[in-house]
Amino acid sequence: MASGRLTTGTRLPPTRLLAAELQVSRGVVVDAYQRLIDEGLAAARTGAGTTIIARPAVRDAPSDRRRSLGTLRLPLPPADGIDFDLSPGVPDLSAFPRTAWLRAERAVLDEVTAADLGYGDPGGTPGLRAELAAWLGRTRGVRAEPDDVIVVGGVAQALALLAQTLHAAGRSRVAVEDPGSRGARDQLAHWGVRPEPVRVDAEGLVVGELTQDAAVLTPAHQYPTGVVLGPARRRALLAWAAAGDRLVIEDDYDAEHRYDRAPVAALQGSAPDQVAYAGSVSKSLAPGMRLGWLIAPRRMQAELLTAKHDSDLGNPALPQLVLARLLATGDYERHLRTVRARQRRRRDALIEALHRHLPGAEVTGVAAGLHLLIMMPGDVSDVALSEAAARDGVLVHPLSWHRHETGPPGLILGYAAHPPDRLTEAARRLGEALSRPARSRSRSAAPSS
Repeated sequence: MASGRLTTGTRLPPTRLLAAELQVSRGVVVDAYQRLIDEGLAAARTGAGTTIIARPAVRDAPSDRRRSLGTLRLPLPPADGIDFDLSPGVPDLSAFPRTAWLRAERAVLDEVTAADLGYGDPGGTPGLRAELAAWLGRTRGVRAEPDDVIVVGGVAQALALLAQTLHAAGRSRVAVEDPGSRGARDQLAHWGVRPEPVRVDAEGLVVGELTQDAAVLTPAHQYPTGVVLGPARRRALLAWAAAGDRLVIEDDYDAEHRYDRAPVAALQGSAPDQVAYAGSVSKSLAPGMRLGWLIAPRRMQAELLTAKHDSDLGNPALPQLVLARLLATGDYERHLRTVRARQRRRRDALIEALHRHLPGAEVTGVAAGLHLLIMMPGDVSDVALSEAAARDGVLVHPLSWHRHETGPPGLILGYAAHPPDRLTEAARRLGEALSRPARSRSRSAAPSS
């Protein structure tokens, strides 16, 4: 395939036939085909066998001007020489449910009316809002009616709409987790509110340090540490919000991916009048879908819908209708079960390889999500460590990129986008790069945001 001898659409022989021709067991061929599927090189379809599919195109390297515009903010392709991009937050794009999506899209196109394709409700199509309200209630404990749901272009747009609404109301101070999502900080600042860092410890956000008008946090799986907001902290946070009519913004960015513990219910279900809940399909389907949801306190909904209308008039209708059908038929949840099993295997492979090749590092945040955190011993610069890894072809994020205050060094590794054997090799290279004595041992400050 790499040489181009097998082109897109080529149908591979049935496993029994190929095993007989090669004089090997059928299990060997089945495993080989499964590896091709896992790596996004082939697809198996009922009645059509296993066929070669197009490898995702490699994006051209951006110009120097493009890179200079995107310093640490705009997502850009990795630099030359990177063989393993372990950036956190990148899902397994080869797992996109093409067959189920195409089937749902055909059904939608058979039924869609002219009115469905016109200027609709800026909050989203009624069908998708109804399906999301039911699904989030069943899986996340969210309390919402269909009219409470606003369909948005991902969590980023949800934050933008909330920031605009807070700013218009004169509520300009918003607490953010430290360490926490750099993208969330940048989004809030862009829309005129001031993100103020609040410490995160083993129980999550330190609620006792809150003095702001609102707080943005990731309570079910804190980014990037992976800790869960403890029960006492949850109660304290909701009491803080109720006492001063403050807003909690709950970013449920990867709620679908849980492995070793039961899902933690959304905060919104306990206090729908104080919590604005945001999520998306970016980690379950693909970030390029730009589909998400925002469920805010009802007192804010008119302002949010106005901001949404003024921003883009509403999300495209067809993808909303297709997602609604996937939810209604159960195909979306079947896809999630498949993806969870695949991600667990990848996570397990990376953890085992890290224990073997980086025995001195502490691996944390592994019970859920698409990334893990390794805390490094000693007083070293995690930026220098990430640079050493990049020289060996492995791209990882230093924890200090996501901090405001200084703290212990760490590296954030995403594992969703690579099969187990590549993750094992990436960990081996990472171990070699970080074991060299030439690396800097002086702590460097995180870049300013």
